[in-house]
Amino acid sequence: MNNSIDIIKKIYKPYRYTKKGNVTILESTSGTLVIKDRKKNLNELFNYLNSRNFNNYPKLIDDSRADIDVYEFIDDIKYPKEQKAHDLINIIAKLHYKTFYYKDVTEDNFKEIYENILSNINYLNEIYDNYYDDFFKEIYLSPSKYLFMRNYSKIKANLSFCKDELDNWYNLVKNTNKTRVSIVHNNLSLDHFLKSNGEYLISWDNYIIDTPIIDLVNFYKKEYFNINFENLINSYNSIFKLTDEELKLFLLLICIPPEIKFSDNEFNSTIDERLILDYIYKTENLIRPYYSKNKEKENSNFNK
Repeated sequence: MNNSIDIIKKIYKPYRYTKKGNVTILESTSGTLVIKDRKKNLNELFNYLNSRNFNNYPKLIDDSRADIDVYEFIDDIKYPKEQKAHDLINIIAKLHYKTFYYKDVTEDNFKEIYENILSNINYLNEIYDNYYDDFFKEIYLSPSKYLFMRNYSKIKANLSFCKDELDNWYNLVKNTNKTRVSIVHNNLSLDHFLKSNGEYLISWDNYIIDTPIIDLVNFYKKEYFNINFENLINSYNSIFKLTDEELKLFLLLICIPPEIKFSDNEFNSTIDERLILDYIYKTENLIRPYYSKNKEKENSNFNK
C-alpha cells in the first residue's frame, strides 16, 4: 500500500494529502483524487452497472495496481438527513430496478432461509426465558433487570408474532421455483451516499447479488430511530415495487430486534436495553398499517 501510494504521489504530484478514515485524499493542481485500499476488484461491477444505465457511483480513474484504487473526488454537500435518506432510497430503488432478474431456485433455498430465521427467533426466546427465570428469583432488581421484567411480555409477544409471520412467509414461497435478485449494495448508510453535481453511492466492496430487501433491512436497522421509514418505503415502491413475499420478509426481518445483553456496567446496560425496546415499539408502529390493510383486504374478500 505505501509503495503504491508513493508511486501515485509521483504521478499526480499532490501539494496536500489527507488521511480520512480508510481513504487518502490527494489534492494536486490537476484535481483531487481519492485513494482506497482494494478489497475487491470493482471494475467489472462498474462496467456492468454502466451497461444497465446506472452511473451513480464514483468514477474509477486508475485500477492498474493490485492493492489500491484511485477514484475521482466528490465534494459532498450537506443537507437535512431526512431529505438525504429520501434521495438515497430512490437511488437504491433505481439500482435494484435496473439490475434485477429472476433466478431459478429449489425449495431448499427458502427452507434454509426459514431455518436460519427460526433458529435466531428460538435462540432469543431461550435467552429471554432464562433471563426471566433468573431475575424472578431476585428480591431486589437492578434498573436494567427491572426494565426487562416490565417488558418481558412485550418482548415475547414480539417474537411470537415473528414466528407466526415466518410460517406465513414460508407457506407463501415454499412451492416457488424462482426468486427475484439484483445487485445489492450491502453497505447502505447515509455516510455512503454523496451528492454534488450528481448523486453517488460509494463503498461498494461488500456488494452481492441477492434479494433487494437486504439493502432495506440493513438501512432500516442503522437509521430507524431518526427517519420516517413509511415515507421511504412508499418512495421505494413507486420505483421498484416489492412483491408480496418480499414485503412480508422485509417486515419480518426488521421486526426481529437486536439481542438484549447485560453487562457489568449497569448504566450502559439500561441505556442499551431501552434502545432495543424503543426499536420494538417503533418498528411495531411502522408495520401495523401494513397488516391492518391486509386484514381489511381479507375481510373484504370474505364478505363478497
